Amino acid sequence: MSLSSVLRSVLPLLLFSLALAVPAVRADDVVTGTLTKVDTGAKTVTVKTADGTEHVVKYTGKTTANGAKSVAHATDLAGKEGGHVIVHSTTEGTDKVAYSIHYVGDKTVDATEGTVEDIGKDGKTVTVKTADGTEKTFDVAGHATADTGKDVGVYTADAVKKGAHVTVYSTEEAGKSIAHVFSHL
Repeated sequence: MSLSSVLRSVLPLLLFSLALAVPAVRADDVVTGTLTKVDTGAKTVTVKTADGTEHVVKYTGKTTANGAKSVAHATDLAGKEGGHVIVHSTTEGTDKVAYSIHYVGDKTVDATEGTVEDIGKDGKTVTVKTADGTEKTFDVAGHATADTGKDVGVYTADAVKKGAHVTVYSTEEAGKSIAHVFSHL
């Protein structure tokens, strides 16, 4: 049996095994609410949602905090309890692990679901059309993140495509809607 025929028969199995061994980095939950506790020793934040549920979410060296890829920025949240946050997380075992944490202070977080209709010059604005036909344009925060359905990362103009079905988590500032998190549906 030649080397090429062995490779042809083994390669599909090898690729399949590799796909199973490497977990996808994809967020499955966005929690918005009031930051009630930051435990820098346990590397967790506790977020209380509007319905009173408290979510304890771990942060790691891979967690972005307001766009910065540094746990030091997550620990900067200590002392900011009472402010509002948007936490983009995934479940690993029994733990929720944050991929991004956005501190928005006293601003209320809105969620808008719809289809991306337009992406402005340099990707700095995104217009979303909701199910009722309303169009809403968002200015994209410099620290915004995007869950593309394959992975989670800092927002780029390529991360959100026209026609994509998304939920945009935003705040209102100076009469403008500021997008902090884009989640593909």
